[in-house]
Amino acid sequence: MGEYLSPGVYVEEYDNTPRAMEGVGTSIAGFVGMAQKGPAIGAPVLITNFANFIKVFGTPLSEFTHGVYHYLAASVEQFFANGGTSCYVARVVSEDAKKAEKQVGLLKFTAASEGKWGNRIQVSLQSVMKKKMQLLSPAESETSFVAKSVEGFREGDLVFVNNEYNRITSIFDRTVTFEKPFASQVTDNALVPAVVLYLAETDMTVRYNEEEEVYTSLSFNLSSPDYILFRLENSELIKVEAGLSEGQSDSQSKGWKNPIEEILGAGITAGSFTLEGGCDGNIEKVNAETFIGTDDGPGRRTGIQAFLENNVVSMLAVPGITIPEVIVSLVSHCENTGSRFAVIDMPENMAKPDELITYRSIIDSTYAAMYHPWVQVFDRTAKKPAFIPPSGAVLGVYSRTDIHRGVHKAPANETILCTDLKIHYTKAEQDILNPEGINLIRKLPGNGIRIWGARTAGSNTSFRYVNVRRLFIYVEESIKANTNWVVFEPNDSALWSRVSMTISAFLDNLYRNGMLAGSSPEESYFVEIGPSTMTQDDIRSGRLICNVGIAPSRPAEFVIFRVTQHTQTGEN
Repeated sequence: MGEYLSPGVYVEEYDNTPRAMEGVGTSIAGFVGMAQKGPAIGAPVLITNFANFIKVFGTPLSEFTHGVYHYLAASVEQFFANGGTSCYVARVVSEDAKKAEKQVGLLKFTAASEGKWGNRIQVSLQSVMKKKMQLLSPAESETSFVAKSVEGFREGDLVFVNNEYNRITSIFDRTVTFEKPFASQVTDNALVPAVVLYLAETDMTVRYNEEEEVYTSLSFNLSSPDYILFRLENSELIKVEAGLSEGQSDSQSKGWKNPIEEILGAGITAGSFTLEGGCDGNIEKVNAETFIGTDDGPGRRTGIQAFLENNVVSMLAVPGITIPEVIVSLVSHCENTGSRFAVIDMPENMAKPDELITYRSIIDSTYAAMYHPWVQVFDRTAKKPAFIPPSGAVLGVYSRTDIHRGVHKAPANETILCTDLKIHYTKAEQDILNPEGINLIRKLPGNGIRIWGARTAGSNTSFRYVNVRRLFIYVEESIKANTNWVVFEPNDSALWSRVSMTISAFLDNLYRNGMLAGSSPEESYFVEIGPSTMTQDDIRSGRLICNVGIAPSRPAEFVIFRVTQHTQTGEN
């Protein structure tokens, strides 16, 4: 409360209105798989289009080099082709994959990520001397001089004049002190001086295919903001380690050489070299652990575990990976987070219904759905049509449906942009597979290729349909994201009323947008909070309990028209 110390009128504001709630996003997908390049440790990378994927993770892998593990790029492309907006990608690599590197003099250059792609990185170095300093007269000692201007120069910089190098040890006002006496005359107070000192700097260019990074005016002075390690920290192609510390810098200077000569060799002030030793690793060492990943803490997670560092992805896939252990790990991740849904591929050549049903029985979860068969698209590496897992295209359809219709709409009876299917199933075969929770993709005469199923891979009939589970995820995550303001508020009837109004307003908006079943708000949802949901022990223990119920809309999976014969009477 405010302080009232003198007579007068005091006007105060207080907040007793409900807070506006905004629904969380549901159209962002996550992918785990092998790629040509890109980070393999840490948080997944945001990708906004397929060109962005190529830039970050490289061109599609070949089936001849990576076998059944090369489907990531094609799946991401299908995600965007089928209406996906953005996704996050976590790259995985073989346990014996190595980064390309090159030790040149004092510097060690290493590719930004594992893979033989790094063997095509070319680094060019060139010594440049652009910045000048004019020394007007000697100062107190034989190593000190008064300069006309010291702008652009710092203590520790290497300078060049009259074919000799020296280093600045201190700058005070315009008095510059060097590490050793000069062997020749270096002062010149003429208006247009004939003798000036040059700052020894380096230009670097890093190239990989069409990508090029240019760094100008690099310094080997540890105290300079242009120090080579500082400037290259954000390079997307290479990482640089310098065998240069304070002590090593001093020992180097005694040779009074150009830094490029220290790196490339005596008398060489410009040159190029290529990194080497990078490899993708032995593909035979890729196993379930590669994709499941490890949880070594923030910034060190890999594989599926890397998505623990991401809170915006709402659906996940590991394209083409049908290893049971990976599938179980993916579903477990989605169930444990409670905020995402798994889309699972089935083995490419598995065709018989009994085999598919057996494979489907690996999991029982309403946080996952299985799709079959594989779809045909153009293979960019083989330059011909090829079959790829459907998960990328299905996630694209999920995203497209969420954007155009809403998460409450079942992502089925929606077209997939592909040319053919690996296997063509009949209605009789789908009659066997659909009740088991296997969603088929079918080519329907006159209707193209469509997703013709919307069931989860769980036995809980309350969440039989994909859209029902994803709607609950949407509502739960939206409430979680928009009610942080409640924490540590006084747990009394005023707070209960505000919470009830806040959540009711959000659910009422869903009802008016057709996302809930029921002919009235009372039939569509309820919000209970207060003495009926909390005991005095709950309140004393700091718990606020609110019961929320929604009536999800279920898809018309079986459309039945009953037709009978209408006999015309004589009177008619």
